[in-house]
Amino acid sequence: MTNTHHPIAVIGAGLGGLTLARVLHLNGIEAAVHDLDASPTARPQGGMLDLHEESGQAALRAAGLYDEFRAIIHAGGEATRIVDKDGTLLREDSGEDELRPEVSRGALRDVLLGSLPEGTVRWGAKVTAVRTVDGGRHEVTLADGRTFTADLLIGADGAWSRVRPLLTDATPAYAGLSFVEMHLEDADTRHPKGAAVVGGGLLFALSDRKGFLGHRDPDGSLHVYAALRTPADWAVSGPVDFTDTEAAKRSLLEHFDGWDDSLRSLIAEADGTLVARPIHALPVGVRWDRVPGVTLLGDAAHLMSPFAGEGANLAMLDGAELAEALAAHPDDVEKAVTAYEEALFPRSARAAAESAANLEVCFGPGTPQSLLDLMDSYRPDADRPGQQGM
Repeated sequence: MTNTHHPIAVIGAGLGGLTLARVLHLNGIEAAVHDLDASPTARPQGGMLDLHEESGQAALRAAGLYDEFRAIIHAGGEATRIVDKDGTLLREDSGEDELRPEVSRGALRDVLLGSLPEGTVRWGAKVTAVRTVDGGRHEVTLADGRTFTADLLIGADGAWSRVRPLLTDATPAYAGLSFVEMHLEDADTRHPKGAAVVGGGLLFALSDRKGFLGHRDPDGSLHVYAALRTPADWAVSGPVDFTDTEAAKRSLLEHFDGWDDSLRSLIAEADGTLVARPIHALPVGVRWDRVPGVTLLGDAAHLMSPFAGEGANLAMLDGAELAEALAAHPDDVEKAVTAYEEALFPRSARAAAESAANLEVCFGPGTPQSLLDLMDSYRPDADRPGQQGM
């Protein structure tokens, strides 16, 4: 039995879906947002984000939340250090003039959630099936057996979107790189070697097509990823047993034999479990023919590796621009969605291509010099102009 009908239904209460709902709300248009999590605090929301002026920050201005964003900036978090496997410092930037300040993903999500009317997000709504029904509407089935229909269904439901198959048969493919996520709490006191090598902001430690990516969180902890070129099934059926943390540490340390002790300490001293995270991406330039009553935003539309720093930024910009298009064409949803997608496709293709190229810069045969060269190309006095992509 269908329980209800929504003129606009959004699947996914991530940054993109919430930005969409907020900008719609400002324009007097309500949307029902459904999320699989049981509550806003059901799981950690990830680490730090650098918000780009032309995308994430522009979306927050459209959402009327720019001042709230400025209040949660992690001062100094945009500083960057690049070291080699010996821990030798190759480059250090203070980031003081950076236009892409760092914020906690969780804090930013809280700002967006707090800006919405109570009841906008329906928690514990895990989607199990989506289908087209008569009249161009779409019906969504939830895990608890409830169903609802929508005039406009928006998939903001991430990498493994349930909504995407209504539009395209494109699916994420393994990008050839796996992360292992680690945390080191109270780093300055409990993990001084790791704290020193990461510094106050972002760390790139690269060599031999592998390395460490880390950053310091506002609470003084370190959020670190060990990155390795591995087979697609390495994280789930490879030689590292991630169910045994100490055994996983020993196995992972073998991949970094000969690396400086300060870098190896990021693994050896990690607090809690190690979590393997294979990196996937949709094909660069994925697009679809217009299907009435449905569209996508964020990772559901253009999942890419994190090496352009664009995932969250584009998701928020997608949400803001889709909302503004719907507000500009209140009597013609299809015209609004068509206009939105015409801007979405080329923008996301450019970012996805940059992301794929930057993965090779960081984890190709020329690293770390290739990363230093890329950073140098962003200098104001460089021969070719550019903006920092990571």
